Amino acid sequence: MSPHRLFRIVAVAEAITWALLLTGMFLKYVTETTELGVRYGGMLHGVAFVAYVVTTVVVAVDAKWSPGRTLVGLLAAVPPFFTIWFDVAMERRGALPRAWRLRTEQPAGALERPVAALVRRPLVGLLVGVVVVAVLTGLALLVGPPTG
Repeated sequence: MSPHRLFRIVAVAEAITWALLLTGMFLKYVTETTELGVRYGGMLHGVAFVAYVVTTVVVAVDAKWSPGRTLVGLLAAVPPFFTIWFDVAMERRGALPRAWRLRTEQPAGALERPVAALVRRPLVGLLVGVVVVAVLTGLALLVGPPTG
């Protein structure tokens, strides 16, 4: 899977889970009918948020994004649906490559070495990504589980 396709899938998933969470909040706080949307939509959104952050960092390292572009990409996960805006903006600028640079190029530096290892072995990279997202989501819940 290319960086472009991976980023698009995760950015859209993050936006969809925002919609689920917002719908859940409407049902809980406006119509006062159920809190299930917040409970499940919130958890799904939390996982998608963490996956988006991890994906953004990996793509940013591989594509040699500037720190500023990377920061904007990370901040795009905060307001609802901005991940789609950022994805489209990066595609228009040609900043989402169709192939992983570090799959063939020698890594330079401490950040590129682990990313190169992950993109050169996609199944291992996927497994590591899933584990990292699960661990970070678990830590976030330990530090401050959502209340309401």
